[in-house]
Amino acid sequence: MDPTREQDVTITISESGWLSTFQDLGREDSEYLGVPCGGAADQLSAATANILVGNRRGAPLMEIMGGRFAFTASRDVFISVTGTPADVIVGGVPVGMWQPVCVPAKTRVLITNARDGMRNYLAFSGELDAPRFMGSVAPESRMGFPQQLAAGHKVGLDSRYQGFSQPYLGQPLFRLPVPVPDFSANVWTIDVVGGPETAGTPGIRELLSGSVYTVGPKSNHVGLRLNGPVIHPEGLGEIISHGVPIGAFEIPHGDELIILGRSRTLTAGYPIVAVAAKASLPLLGQARPGRKMTFRWLSNEAAVERWREQQRLLTALEDRVQSLFAAVGLPLHEAPGSSPPDIRAA
Repeated sequence: MDPTREQDVTITISESGWLSTFQDLGREDSEYLGVPCGGAADQLSAATANILVGNRRGAPLMEIMGGRFAFTASRDVFISVTGTPADVIVGGVPVGMWQPVCVPAKTRVLITNARDGMRNYLAFSGELDAPRFMGSVAPESRMGFPQQLAAGHKVGLDSRYQGFSQPYLGQPLFRLPVPVPDFSANVWTIDVVGGPETAGTPGIRELLSGSVYTVGPKSNHVGLRLNGPVIHPEGLGEIISHGVPIGAFEIPHGDELIILGRSRTLTAGYPIVAVAAKASLPLLGQARPGRKMTFRWLSNEAAVERWREQQRLLTALEDRVQSLFAAVGLPLHEAPGSSPPDIRAA
């Protein structure tokens, strides 16, 4: 293997699932300009996929939402698939998720039968050739930047991966400390902390923690619309439009609960009765229509500690991957010298 030589790889998509897009971890500082940060709905799965193939956490990758996704690559590639449980088949051989996999040139890779959650993440060792808007490949359809992948699309990949083989595809290439989320519960428990109108909505704590809510069919990257009991705040008067965080629980005038996602509008005038703890946001990003969930209240201190622990596990995985890849001569990837075009709004 020559770690200094870059090679150009063409990835040909033959099946694109229900909705597949380029993704990364979103736009930095874009919200100061009135543009949502966007990015992968399940940031934990996306970051882990990139770590497993030696990329930086925020490198471009593909987000696959349901159906059948298939591709071939013109040369050998090094990939990982994370997210909700699914079947991953390489050249007719089932392989595991949440691990790096060597794929020989022109071998068909199929990702299908996603279950429990909503999204899978496919990372390639290297840098995908995808256009950027405000520094990110993440879709922003309201600005005319959909980033949708379709059957027949050919995607370029700058990769240093060469010649590192995996003789038994059905067996893990490495043993790595991967923090794999559990999507199997019938009712997901989402941790929440108080919001600006929690105190002004008597009974909301007991209602959210004692009820089961169902994700409705109109949910998307902007937010989840939940069917279930709500309490409307009383005596608050008119709420002036204000900034809203990712994970905000809004109660609009209708009888529904909305949890805002990464592509939310940045301001709103609805009461915010709770906010999802940051460590629970990846699980919310996997919630499909029909998913049932309930809520558990945490103190701000406990929510911060959960987030820190999640990040500690990712850092431990990064450290292990770096030392292991260095030992076997597999190069880690940084941003390439030439960047894809940055598409600006007109």
